Amino acid sequence: MRHIRLLAATGTAVAALALTACGNGTGTEDEGAARPATPTASAEKTAPEKATGKAGSGTSQAGTGGRTANGTPVARTHAPDARPSASTARGTRGGTGTGGSSGSGTSVVLCNGANTTVTAQPVARPLNHMLITVKNTGGKTCELPYYPVLRFDQMQWVPQADRGTQPQAVVSLAPGESGYAGVLLAAADGSGAGGTTARKLTVGFQGLTPNSSGDPSATPSLPAEGVYYDSSLKVTYWQQERDDALSW
Repeated sequence: MRHIRLLAATGTAVAALALTACGNGTGTEDEGAARPATPTASAEKTAPEKATGKAGSGTSQAGTGGRTANGTPVARTHAPDARPSASTARGTRGGTGTGGSSGSGTSVVLCNGANTTVTAQPVARPLNHMLITVKNTGGKTCELPYYPVLRFDQMQWVPQADRGTQPQAVVSLAPGESGYAGVLLAAADGSGAGGTTARKLTVGFQGLTPNSSGDPSATPSLPAEGVYYDSSLKVTYWQQERDDALSW
């Protein structure tokens, strides 16, 4: 009888070991009542994420978030909106300057027959030269671009300017100041052709572009005996100093 109880106890222990092995995945587990899956992970995957912005705000914020390896949600952090504000995006409209030929906000005033007095006077030295003087009689500074355009009587040609006399900057005359130009009337050695005596001189002014009109012109008086000139007739560019106009 004792032997039978020992065998029964041994069988019970063997059966318990077999059931333990099946529970560890090495065998077939006994069917039983179905167990629901862990609710935490599935609920987190299926539940919609909570909105982080208010409708109608016009802007949205980029956020960073996620879940840890075991499925626990991590709190979302929001970076500040990187887009510029409406006022910044529109920018600032600059520009307060006013238009003008000089780019300084005021128009250039040209020296001409309306705001100057002009004289033409032959000089003893250099030989066969004449000096043209322009004095600013206006109330504003004026400019003398390029060179004077000379016309004696009804001559049909325009004397050329000596390029070597062109100054580095345009001559500018403040009220009361004078500018100058020198005129070679005739060749000193008599090599010029078509010599004649003029009784009238017209001095034309140029505009801001070469050969453009800077009217009105001026008609300075000539000596009573007139002025002799020939085909050698040339003129200098306008000069700030008298000596520069006669040094060629």
